[in-house]
Amino acid sequence: MRCRSCPPLPEEVRNAADLLERRWTVSILYVSNAGAVRFNEFLQALGSIPPATLARRLTDLEEAGVFERAVVDARPPRVEYRLTPRGRQLRSLVNALARFAETGSGKRPVRNATP
Repeated sequence: MRCRSCPPLPEEVRNAADLLERRWTVSILYVSNAGAVRFNEFLQALGSIPPATLARRLTDLEEAGVFERAVVDARPPRVEYRLTPRGRQLRSLVNALARFAETGSGKRPVRNATP
């Protein structure tokens, strides 16, 4: 039976949820909040993520305006991924998830993702 008093899910919410529901996306946001900015830092922090998947998720997040990709003029050149103002809005969501995991899992405490 359908809820007659429930408003339909806004398209913007569905689109945001679609991005965040992709495998590894929330974990990438978490380690970004913890300080990861370079590809290998993400790989190291996330552990078992395949490099091709990480590359795709970083591209997805960049296209969604969550990350900005900057090429640093150095020898050798390097690429950094930084949260945009739009991406920083997701910190409260990532922190809430970390608190939920900490209180519900009975495992070691999870530190706050805000640097």
